[in-house]
Amino acid sequence: MTTTLTTPALAALLDRLFTQADTATSPALAGISPEERERLMHSKTEYLDFYGRLKDLWLPVSRETGALLYMLARSTNARNVVEFGTSFGISTLHLAAALRDNGGGRLIGSEFEPSKVARARAHLAEGGLADLVEIREGDALQTLASDLPDAIDLLLLDGAKALYTDVLALVESRLRPGALIVADNADCSPDYLAHVRASGGYLSVPFGEDVELSMRLG
Repeated sequence: MTTTLTTPALAALLDRLFTQADTATSPALAGISPEERERLMHSKTEYLDFYGRLKDLWLPVSRETGALLYMLARSTNARNVVEFGTSFGISTLHLAAALRDNGGGRLIGSEFEPSKVARARAHLAEGGLADLVEIREGDALQTLASDLPDAIDLLLLDGAKALYTDVLALVESRLRPGALIVADNADCSPDYLAHVRASGGYLSVPFGEDVELSMRLG
């Protein structure tokens, strides 16, 4: 069965973007020591400056996680998706392809770096999926604080790791029972893991090497 994800045009686009991501470098990142990088990744006050300095870094999901996102959104017939951390739009393309195959829907993404927003929008237009996606430019703590769907089917957390718990709190009341939350590199957000694993509101398991997959309970 042919899917939007495997059509020649979108498959070629994604292959090109993954290749670019694999070969991209960030001069700013090379100038930050591993210790300082670790500290900044866990900061709730310096994340805008830190990720702004990394505006040339792709920070994509893996090919496997991209396929997982498509399968989860497709198999649950998701119609309303929220994404924290659009970057250059690789994950967005996978999720939007699932929405197309589900018969339509709305994906709300958030990305504070203007140059990445422009590139992501261009990639979505090239992939023929721009009509399904709204990318909100700015700090997600503001852009995702209002005007969200009443029932969200899937949430992807792939932005500043220190904000995973805060972003979840913004959308938590709108997650429908059975909604899925995919947190990429969740091991960098121990407070988030503690919340979804012990709060009683979720069924949550590590999935693969770098993803936490959670389901919202009733």
